[in-house]
Order: sequence, then structure tokens, then C-alpha cells
Amino acid sequence: MKSWYLLYCKRGEQPRAKLHLENQGVECYYPEVVVEKVVRNKRQSVKEPLFPSYVFICFDVAQGPSFTTIRSTRGVVDFVRFGAQPKCINEQLISDLKSLEEQELLVVRKQGPKKGDPMEITGGQFAGIEAVYQEPDGEMRSIMLVKMINQNVELSIDNKNLPLTEKC
Repeated sequence: MKSWYLLYCKRGEQPRAKLHLENQGVECYYPEVVVEKVVRNKRQSVKEPLFPSYVFICFDVAQGPSFTTIRSTRGVVDFVRFGAQPKCINEQLISDLKSLEEQELLVVRKQGPKKGDPMEITGGQFAGIEAVYQEPDGEMRSIMLVKMINQNVELSIDNKNLPLTEKC
């Protein structure tokens, strides 16, 4: 009887592991989410694995392939285990994840601040100063408008010094 198991894969090698496992007749699944991020100063929607480095697989142990064969597949590190044997995963969990993915409910929107949002700089040499968000300055910094000596000055501030929910 077919059962679901969870595999731990090498970092970034889920697609490779999935390809090689499917060539062996193993059903594979890893849910993906759409994430909005800044890539090369542009906001883009990118698909990423919901569980990085993990792949759900379904196969019949009696018919093969064996646990050893799967573990030695390119990109695979090992099964997730509780004790000596790989742990079976509840099929309801897999069907729920597939249902959510089909309904496109697995979308993560990383909303950064909008132009004109006021905030206080929390760290660095400008800590405690009120500033107004202008725009992202790469992936790790933001352009902030700071009032100094009755004049607005644009500063590039490291995002770790800003109260952001994400890195803009």
C-alpha cells in the first residue's frame, strides 16, 4: 500500500531530487508559494518552496524502490525519521496542502512601507530621528527623507536600522 513520507534534500536541490525520484516511479510533491521580493532593485513575484529543502513522496515500500535507493537519489539527504524508521505522513495533510495550492491561497505578500510613510530610525547614527520612507535602495537599504536644520535630506539607511516587517 502506498504511503507518504517526508524527505530532507540538499539546499536548493528539490527540483533535482523530484526529477530523479519521478524517474524511479515515486510520486513527489512540494508546495510552492508566490513571494513578492525585491530582486535587482525591482519588485518581482517569485515562486519558492513553502518548506525549503523538504519533499513529500508517495510510494509502496513492498513494490519498491527501497528506502536505501531513495536515500541515495541525487539531491536527497535522508528521510525524516522518528526513531529508526521513516515516519509516514497523514494523507489528509497532503490533500489539504494541494487544495490550498490549487486555490492559490499559498501567497505570501511581503508589503514594504509605501512612499511617504513616517517612521523612526531605530539604530545606527541616526537612531531616534523621525524620517519619511521614500524608496528601496537595493535589497539591504532604503532611502529615507530626514529633516535636518529645517531642510529635508535624503539618506540611505540600512534596513536593520528601520522598523520594517521585511527587508525592502
